[in-house]
Amino acid sequence: MTTIDLNADLGEGFGRWTLTDDAGLLDQVTSANVACGFHAGDPRIMDRVCRMAAERGVAIGAHVSYRDRAGFGRRFIDIEPADLVADTLYQIGALEAFARAAGTRVAYVKPHGALYNAVVHHEGQASALVTAVQRYDGQLDVLGLPGSRWLALAQGAGLRAVAEGFVDRGYTRQGTLVPRSQPGAFVDPDVRPERAVRLAMQGRVVAVDGTEVVAPVESLCVHGDSPQALRTAAAIRGALEAADVVVRAFVAQ
Repeated sequence: MTTIDLNADLGEGFGRWTLTDDAGLLDQVTSANVACGFHAGDPRIMDRVCRMAAERGVAIGAHVSYRDRAGFGRRFIDIEPADLVADTLYQIGALEAFARAAGTRVAYVKPHGALYNAVVHHEGQASALVTAVQRYDGQLDVLGLPGSRWLALAQGAGLRAVAEGFVDRGYTRQGTLVPRSQPGAFVDPDVRPERAVRLAMQGRVVAVDGTEVVAPVESLCVHGDSPQALRTAAAIRGALEAADVVVRAFVAQ
């Protein structure tokens, strides 16, 4: 029987400004990547999302980022490894406080935005993230792109490395994501459910140039800030269940 996790980036707001439909998406997903305050999120939002996730039995992950609220964490920063370790520890610890207060825990770590893309190839930053997770709690899982240095180094350090696929973003023939500024970066909403089923059941996805990319994954991501995110998540979950794919969190609750 095929099983797959469905995750979304949540809590991406600040004060009165909100970007993600947290309550709606939490009714569809099985894991929540919660912004920890560096690219988005604030204490009230983190508290609210953790409580809603706990009520629904949704796994909580720390969506760690560069310290870049103005750029929404989508600008590369050539940060010193020791600073990235400390910043990551800070973010995980902040989210853990709210998760524990809600009666649950932080179960995994996923980098956000430019940091996510950087650690696909950037040895120093990928290593710094692994060090931070090890120092905080070596039982945490880590989530990332198949074939990335982040997952390879994490697995080598004894962490559980979970590969994820993207239903709403375009792929290059190398298996990386098409930059948001380039044509083909976003997938038509009507195509996303079929794409999700193929990723879950076959571990394959078609790149923007028509190349078939092998991408075995345990989780599928819906960007909470993408157009029609809630519609996408609901349609994908429905398509997966119609194909007899079991949708459940990749971490033990």
